[in-house]
Amino acid sequence: MATHLVNAPEHRSPPDSLVAVVVTFNRLSKLRVTIDRLLETPVAELAMVLVVDNASDDGTADWLAARDDPRLMVHRNASNTGGAGGFETGMRLASDRLDPDWMVVMDDDARPLPGALAAFHDADNSGWDAVAAAVYYPGGEICEMNRPSRNPFWHGTEFMRTLFGGRGGFHIRPDAYEGTGRAIDVASFVGLFISRAAVARVGYPDAKLFVYGEDGIYTLGLSRAGGRIRFEPAVRFEHDCSTFAGQRGRFRPMWKVYYYHRNLLMLYRLAAGAWFWPVMLVILPKWLLKTRDHAGERRAFLSLMGRAIRDGLAG
Repeated sequence: MATHLVNAPEHRSPPDSLVAVVVTFNRLSKLRVTIDRLLETPVAELAMVLVVDNASDDGTADWLAARDDPRLMVHRNASNTGGAGGFETGMRLASDRLDPDWMVVMDDDARPLPGALAAFHDADNSGWDAVAAAVYYPGGEICEMNRPSRNPFWHGTEFMRTLFGGRGGFHIRPDAYEGTGRAIDVASFVGLFISRAAVARVGYPDAKLFVYGEDGIYTLGLSRAGGRIRFEPAVRFEHDCSTFAGQRGRFRPMWKVYYYHRNLLMLYRLAAGAWFWPVMLVILPKWLLKTRDHAGERRAFLSLMGRAIRDGLAG
């Protein structure tokens, strides 16, 4: 049966071990696929799977409790702490209870493609604090929301590309997915392998961020602290996501306006440094133009946006 961490004994994983941390909330159909994929992996490649259930009410708890696999460990939060809280809890528990050399984090709708974890172990990961997988949609297209990036305020080439080409200038290019890998500054929490050294350097994600951008803030903070992150195209994940599907610029539900913009503001501050205020003169008017996409709800949108800017600037 699945081990529940409330009463779980302390484990110590063998050398060079890898533990998967999966955060889930009310997506049981996606979680089933992810857990099955992970537990199909040989023990030599994946020591344990730790699932953080963010108080799902769709039958997730019962399904996890019924799973009969000694490698599956489950922690159920009393309330939904968002992706940020879930990853903070999961990474902390994995470190404290399992002490692996590496953790690989993912949402419940993301999972390694066959052979991905073997490719991670085959790669030379020495000298790297984290390794980011190449993430694709199930159809094989590059998953744009999980494209790693290099901070344009630290690298001249990316700065010029961003200045003249927008956000495409700092994300790694499609041809990098066929290359031999490269150093990056920012990655998502889908297929991110985090070393024990990285946790020792910067700790855990900030649970107060709740949702949106916690991965970018964490990895950029790791890079800023001297950690090294590698994009490894040989390690391939799929992300069966629908976070922004059908929104067309409109936030649903409306409360997401607050967390998205507050956290993005904090990320911009971390990335831009001394350039932060000039960047804001460009970014803030664009944000306010989003009111056009919220007809009938513009007052609520502006109220949430105002709070986001206030709190984001306050840090």
